[in-house]
Amino acid sequence: MPLNPYLEAPVGRADLLARLERVLGERGRVVLTGAAGVGKTTLAAAAAARAEHRGETVLSLVPEEADRHIPGAVAATLLAATPAGLVADLPDPQREAVAVALRQLPPPDGVRDPIALRMAVAGLLRSLSAASPALLVVDNAHWLDPESAAVLRFALHLAPSRLRVILVEQLHGTGPGVDAGTDVVAGLGGPDVIVVPPLDADEVAELLVRHGLPYRLAGRIHRASGGNARLALTVGRSLKVARPSVHHADGLPLTGQVRLAARRMLDRVTEPVRETLFLAALAHQPTAALLRRAGRPAADAELADAEQAGLISLSEDGAVAFTADVLRATLVAEADQHARAAGHAALAEAVYDAVHAVRHRALACDTADEELAAALAGAAAASRLRGNRALAAELALLATERTPGDRPGPELVRLVTAAEDAGRAGRADLARRAANAILARDATPADRVRARLAVFDTAGQGLADLDEEYAHALQDAGGDLELRAAVQLRLAWKYLLADGDPGRSRQAAIAAASLAEEAGDRSTAAKALAVRARVERSLGIEEAERSLAEARALEIAEGPAGALNPAQILTIRHALFDDRLTEARAQLIALLPVVERRGTAEDVIEVCRTLAEVQVRLGQCTAALGHARRSLELTLEAGLSPGPAWFAAAVAETAGGSFQRAASYARRGVQASEEERDQIFLARNRYALGRIQLITGDVAAAVRTLRSVQDLETAQQVVDPSMVRWHEELALALVATDEPGRAAELIAATRPTAERLGRDTVLLGLDRAQAMCLAAQGDPGEAIARLEEIAHRYAERDLPLDQGRTLIHIARVERRRRRRAPAQTALQAAAEVFTRLGARPWLALTAEPVAAPRGDRAPAVPGTAGPLTEAELRLARLVCQGASNQEAAAKMFLSVKTVEARLTRIYQKLDVRSRAQLSAALRQS
Repeated sequence: MPLNPYLEAPVGRADLLARLERVLGERGRVVLTGAAGVGKTTLAAAAAARAEHRGETVLSLVPEEADRHIPGAVAATLLAATPAGLVADLPDPQREAVAVALRQLPPPDGVRDPIALRMAVAGLLRSLSAASPALLVVDNAHWLDPESAAVLRFALHLAPSRLRVILVEQLHGTGPGVDAGTDVVAGLGGPDVIVVPPLDADEVAELLVRHGLPYRLAGRIHRASGGNARLALTVGRSLKVARPSVHHADGLPLTGQVRLAARRMLDRVTEPVRETLFLAALAHQPTAALLRRAGRPAADAELADAEQAGLISLSEDGAVAFTADVLRATLVAEADQHARAAGHAALAEAVYDAVHAVRHRALACDTADEELAAALAGAAAASRLRGNRALAAELALLATERTPGDRPGPELVRLVTAAEDAGRAGRADLARRAANAILARDATPADRVRARLAVFDTAGQGLADLDEEYAHALQDAGGDLELRAAVQLRLAWKYLLADGDPGRSRQAAIAAASLAEEAGDRSTAAKALAVRARVERSLGIEEAERSLAEARALEIAEGPAGALNPAQILTIRHALFDDRLTEARAQLIALLPVVERRGTAEDVIEVCRTLAEVQVRLGQCTAALGHARRSLELTLEAGLSPGPAWFAAAVAETAGGSFQRAASYARRGVQASEEERDQIFLARNRYALGRIQLITGDVAAAVRTLRSVQDLETAQQVVDPSMVRWHEELALALVATDEPGRAAELIAATRPTAERLGRDTVLLGLDRAQAMCLAAQGDPGEAIARLEEIAHRYAERDLPLDQGRTLIHIARVERRRRRRAPAQTALQAAAEVFTRLGARPWLALTAEPVAAPRGDRAPAVPGTAGPLTEAELRLARLVCQGASNQEAAAKMFLSVKTVEARLTRIYQKLDVRSRAQLSAALRQS
């Protein structure tokens, strides 16, 4: 990391920073604009830091709001920052004007000379950039006092091109100070204007990572902040305290600091504009026409001002969207009850949709009214038919609140309906509100169970803290077979995801299927059999395919409950595990438009994520990146658990994007899965990370990471090696750390299970690792023969990425044998494969110089007992760099005795007797 953090491009701004520096170099004048807090200052600071790093003179002006009322304040700041020697060279009248501006002298005859001051500033800026390029950064240009703005305009108009200028100002609104800085812009002579856009959801996640803030909720934070960097960090810091209690689908806490940040943005517009925005904040789907009908005749002009200030966006049809959810929430939260009631009453008369009219009528009052409650219940039913379960849940809860106290029966029915709608919509906040209300009433055991089921269904991957709720649900289910089956099904998922106990998960799934079948509930039976099949696959139980076939038959007989059914997607994933990739891809491609049309966001995410994994195996790298990124975008937008989507992104980036981005995604996935105690995707994300570490040469870290995957799978009793293929990767990492014996042991332990289950491509990977063991143990000829056969078999199986990776292994073994021509031939063949696939990071690996790749070249010394292994080379280099045996042992995660033994072997191979001779031998090679 650079000593000055600003030398590194701000998150999400690398391209923008490059453009800024390019325009500065070509034209010398840039205006940075954008909403308050979007990151303009950070971008300008990065450009200034780089200029300073190049040895340029940098002057920065950062006026505050109070400076706007002090004539000449900013001009005086600029003069005070200018080297005194330059001032001394000015003509007397100009030098005197500078002294007066700095309050060092009183103005002669009590009258200041503005012309002399302007000429002085212009002369100073010319002198400043005479010897070398200089950069002037004027931040917060909207707070410039008029006198300073006029001085700068004059001086910059005369300044030479060697003086480059960055002017930073906010998007204009209609509040105080918005016209400040216009004079300076005019003085720049038609500068390039760069609008700094908001960050996207993934960039918000990276921003939170860099600031050590919880980023599991990055999607919700992005929606709350609209990608505004300052708002995102403020919301993230507020979550650092509330972190354990905030669920991925909850509304985020609107703390005082968050409100303050939002209020500062809202202060950029006039009071009438704020009143129109407040009415828009109350509406479910605000439009300019709706706001006009609701009593804001100047809505179009007021909304245009708000859009100019970066608070909203307007579509062509007049639809209004707040750029950040916290703006909307702050407007509502800071209004009193009377204002809210009046606003809802106006909207109730203005909306055309009967559902929303009823909603506004209910929110305009807080009295019980059975007629209104019944209308709300009807509106909830209408929303349910439209597929808007979240709105249905909200309306059902409103119906409950408006139900008179002497009607407990209808009230309870409405609460249960609200809970079930919230569960299907994935709205944890609404589900918990409804469930808490049900559990506080004299509800039947069946209703209490349904309330808790809704909470379970909105928990996402975070099921670990619901043990008591499951126990209560089972108790309340009593002898109701259908309810007991539903609870057992959720327990099966909980045991698998949160507890990492597939044995208990399988038993719960068996119980759920049996109870559901007895109750005649085919849908629950199919889901339970799908869970059973999933667990049996991981446990290496051969009944898995039969269980899956039974589940799929029940789904087909029952008819689709939704666009995507559990056994359907699991059937496709089994095809992925078995490398029946063309079959899996065809099913997913056919399924994608169906889930896009009829399914939930979770359905689309699941299909895109699985499709990305399939396409990676097929070598369709560009397509895989597209589907993985879409899966991630939808996940973050919906505020769902990000561990699965980050795993898919890591896998796709490893194939066709960037190893660096892939590692970043995998690390985020590990962190998110650890926070939610999701054992399944914790293992997968660690596997993805360990594989990247191995590929990029960080083999010691790869061993540690992959060992942790091994430990997780051992604890979870996972037997089938085809689901998370860490075995081959760990064996290769052990070979690279000079432990081929341990690698061979792992291969030998894994092979019988892979053979028993018929996992052919797993066996092929183990064969590749075994060949590398042979090379490390001194039989490179046999290793090459085996690797060539393995590459051919991968090609026959249409697994081109694995084919190309095997060719790289061949090149490296040949290189250690001093056979440069065969090594180059293998690398060229690999490059052809990766070029065809669009596997950019892998293609970069083939560009290694054959003669001397870092970390892989063995010295060629006549009479040696054989080339050094990769691990021996790393140790030799550490020693030659001055590391003691103890230091080398610590860096390589070895014992001191192992280091001593390995050094002895290195000395013998190279026929040297001292560290000095070792250094010479390495240099000669």
